[in-house]
Amino acid sequence: MDAMINTVKGWIENPVKFARSHGVPLSASSDVANPDEQIHILIVEGFLLYNDPRLLDVFDKCYCITIPYEECKKRRSTRQYTIPDPPGLFDGHVWPMYLKHRREMEDSCLDIEYLDGLKSKEDIYNQVYEDIQNNLLNRL
Repeated sequence: MDAMINTVKGWIENPVKFARSHGVPLSASSDVANPDEQIHILIVEGFLLYNDPRLLDVFDKCYCITIPYEECKKRRSTRQYTIPDPPGLFDGHVWPMYLKHRREMEDSCLDIEYLDGLKSKEDIYNQVYEDIQNNLLNRL
């Protein structure tokens, strides 16, 4: 987590320098020739990001994909793990920990947009993509 936080903060300080030093190509924009003047977007993904106080001040937009208990349990039961889940792990640990961390996330005072995990990946992607585009347009 420490390494990831340092990476995110390094990108925030100077996204162009960060990209170049990590061998990440910068996309060319026809409108802005200077990369320092372009809009840079970093997407950080992880299921406990909103629970770490060191990151709470870096997010411009927050999304959380949620699914109901029944669907979560069904999906978890169809996964193939090298070491299978012992009986009762989902109800005794996985779901209670999800609820605990979700409460902590909700208490963080972040403006989190909840996305319906029962929708297709494409629908969720399109919803977030459109939201980010609108957000950028409103900044201009």
